[in-house]
Amino acid sequence: MDYLKSVVPSQLLSERGSNLVVINPGSGSVRIGLASQDTPFNIPHCIARYTNQVPKRNIQDQMLNSQVTTAQHMERERAYDVIASLLKIPFLDEEVPSNSFPRKMGRVDGHNPQMNRKDSALTWTDVYEKESKSPSALETSMNEGITGESVDMQKGDSKDLNLSQHKFREFICGEEALKISPTKPYCLCRPIRRGHLNISLHYPMQQVLEDLNAIWDWVLIEKLHIPHSERNMYSAILVVPETFDNREIKEMLSITLRELRFGSAVVHQEGLAAVFGNGLSTSCVVNMGAQVTSIICVEDGAALPITVKTLPFGGEDISRCLLWTQRHHQTWPQIRTDMLSKPIDLLMLNRLKEAYCEIQEGELDAVAVVHSYEDGVPAGSHKTRLTALNVPPMGLFFPMLLVPDVYPPPPRTWFYDSEDMLEDTWHIEFPRRSDISDGIYPGVNVGLPMWENYPVFSTKSKKEEVVGLAEAITSSILSAGRIDLQRKLFCSIQLIGGVALTRGLIPAVEERVLHAIPSNEAIDTVEVLQSRTNPIFVSWKGGAILGVLDFSRDIWIHREDWIHNGIHVGSSRKYKDSHYLQAQAMCYINS
Repeated sequence: MDYLKSVVPSQLLSERGSNLVVINPGSGSVRIGLASQDTPFNIPHCIARYTNQVPKRNIQDQMLNSQVTTAQHMERERAYDVIASLLKIPFLDEEVPSNSFPRKMGRVDGHNPQMNRKDSALTWTDVYEKESKSPSALETSMNEGITGESVDMQKGDSKDLNLSQHKFREFICGEEALKISPTKPYCLCRPIRRGHLNISLHYPMQQVLEDLNAIWDWVLIEKLHIPHSERNMYSAILVVPETFDNREIKEMLSITLRELRFGSAVVHQEGLAAVFGNGLSTSCVVNMGAQVTSIICVEDGAALPITVKTLPFGGEDISRCLLWTQRHHQTWPQIRTDMLSKPIDLLMLNRLKEAYCEIQEGELDAVAVVHSYEDGVPAGSHKTRLTALNVPPMGLFFPMLLVPDVYPPPPRTWFYDSEDMLEDTWHIEFPRRSDISDGIYPGVNVGLPMWENYPVFSTKSKKEEVVGLAEAITSSILSAGRIDLQRKLFCSIQLIGGVALTRGLIPAVEERVLHAIPSNEAIDTVEVLQSRTNPIFVSWKGGAILGVLDFSRDIWIHREDWIHNGIHVGSSRKYKDSHYLQAQAMCYINS
């Protein structure tokens, strides 16, 4: 303890963080990096696998018919008009006269620092790997587990292409997977969807877990350069969202220790890690990711399960709404833009949303470059004037604007089981490995005591509420109970996730949450705290801090214990030293 009081945080980080890998999985992206890094690698959470099936499935995912029903269309238009009234812009069916007051224009060309990256055209992924005819080069790449992408990078010289023969890469991960032409023989898989494992009739659980393992292993080898032979010298910190249930966490932990071969691992909650990542002890954490928004309150370093709220929308839904808005106003070019069959279009729309959407009053237009991507040919550029750019992010408060949901949560009733998740009545046959005991296989009751530390939400609704963000935050905080704690939480709201970067969101949340508080509640102040680090990475950073500061490691699970003897947990309360950890975290953040 005396050493901890005197040590410089950067020294502690270098001493303890170099062998700690922090993994923060999400529906849209996975963030992985060493605890000693300032920021992790932020990789789209998907994998494209080569397939020779005919007919080919371009995207292996669970999808509903994306056609809008009449009722949904009317609800969306009504939501638009409500938002238009609040923002003081024309309603959906109003014609804007050409001589009206000039609309506010976003900065374009060289004046916008984001323009160069956001408006640049994406390029199709090269799906071929180049195998040198040199046996030694081939042997080296195979021994080191290097993918075709890295082989290309190592060669560097385009002249070497003539000395190579082409064949399809077995799998492609991350953003490259999203930029594969639909004409190529690949099937895109997203192992996590809407905050859960993306299991369906078309995407069985064993394949989901194999894809998770492949993506994470690819990042560890290609980005962090940690081969399998050295994994036992590293420990993993899993920072998991509150949306995952205990069974899903158990599967991820099994992948981490068994397949990825880490020497030990620990699990932390995403919301709690976010609090430590910003050097706080008490906060209402609002995590707005790509596909789901979750809310949880934390008091003195302990998460309050009763306050958990989950909303089935996120940043990708805002991007979909941006496309719908432009098409309705007939400002979108006459091109085939399809986020479902062409994931590269989703990347483009996400960039446009990040560059131009914000929450503010008045008409907000911008001149932007929209790209069309057709079957492997170079991208086409279309300069257009986008309109009503402040409407899509307001869908956070009026979720009817974001329907229909083309990607529903996996239709599995066991997400909402009120029974103990360890009383496994769910069995799936997996091929056995002779070197590993049966006790770690999914579907077998292994009686793991650590899961007693994870709450089972027996009172969780059978159906997620589709309410606005302000109402969900208010409900979460009010469910915390004591009036003194409620007041503290209303003044300690923390916005994290990619959507938290939306310009104008903080004052909008403060204003709308204040108006959502019932008049009979003695609360008159709402404050959103400024994040001390990038909101996208704050949970990852908090996981790194918790791992670096946890010297006792009472709750860490060792690979040998997991494989042979189950696991042993030395502490009954996970965050018993939360006050001390919080003080250390504050010192670390401010250094």
